[in-house]
Amino acid sequence: MLAPLGRWRTCIFKGRPANLLGMPAKVFLDYDQAELDRQYNPRAWATNAEAAIAAYGSDSEAVRRRLGPPLSFAYGPSAAETLDVYCASKPRAPIHVFVHGGAWRLLSKRESAFPAETFVAAGAHFVALDFALLPAVDLSEMVRQVRSAIAWLHRNAGHFGGDGERLYISGHSSGAHLAASALIADWQREFGLPPTPLKAGLCVSGIYDLRPVRLSARRNYVLLDDAMEEALSPIRHARRIACPVAVVYGSGDSDEFKRQSREFAAALGVEPVEGAGLDHFQIVDTLAEPAGLLARIALAQMGL
Repeated sequence: MLAPLGRWRTCIFKGRPANLLGMPAKVFLDYDQAELDRQYNPRAWATNAEAAIAAYGSDSEAVRRRLGPPLSFAYGPSAAETLDVYCASKPRAPIHVFVHGGAWRLLSKRESAFPAETFVAAGAHFVALDFALLPAVDLSEMVRQVRSAIAWLHRNAGHFGGDGERLYISGHSSGAHLAASALIADWQREFGLPPTPLKAGLCVSGIYDLRPVRLSARRNYVLLDDAMEEALSPIRHARRIACPVAVVYGSGDSDEFKRQSREFAAALGVEPVEGAGLDHFQIVDTLAEPAGLLARIALAQMGL
């Protein structure tokens, strides 16, 4: 008698696990290992990835030349725990915090200033965060640092003329995961803050459930155990989010990045937004364009 499909043993097929029919074994949903790895490699889905990533830095440098150097503050004890503020001219302006991507192991606040000019011109302070990256710290510590930066801004916004009661956050790619992890924080228990210091969030082309990450090639540097997977998967704690959140992805994102975004939006009870004609790297550029998709969403959230 033949065994049920789900109970077939595996063998080796061209160096990969395979079932007894000789087909590559499924490791998550309908993906074999090679395809799951490709799904979680955004560079495989964009022909311009290297140029787009390089442009984050050059565009940020151009913004600094036009706006002048930012104010820099330490929000924690380590060298990585700093933030740059690009200041609006009006007093007690709202604050937009941007959490950069980079697969949790690349980029910094220096490459994250490219949207600043749009926010400053609209009357908002723009904050580019720095935080320690993998593998220097683990993902739990990265999340803790991002949350600590938000707590510092809530308490210390007066140092640069900001309104700590009007904090907004956005994040792209792995930064969207970190932003979502900030949105699910227990602010009262962890920091003694009001329950909702963040007034709205914008999560762009992110990862919100870490289970497939643990099964993909990213497991080689994103080291997670079961407890971390549970605690650091924002979709599993979406009920904690008490402010409006927009969830956006690009039409050129991988199927898995799209699925993650759609399911996170469904858990929040909102409709996801697809950026037509934009890949994983292009979509964040629209945060820097006053009439761009992300800028329009973020500024509307702030009432600007």
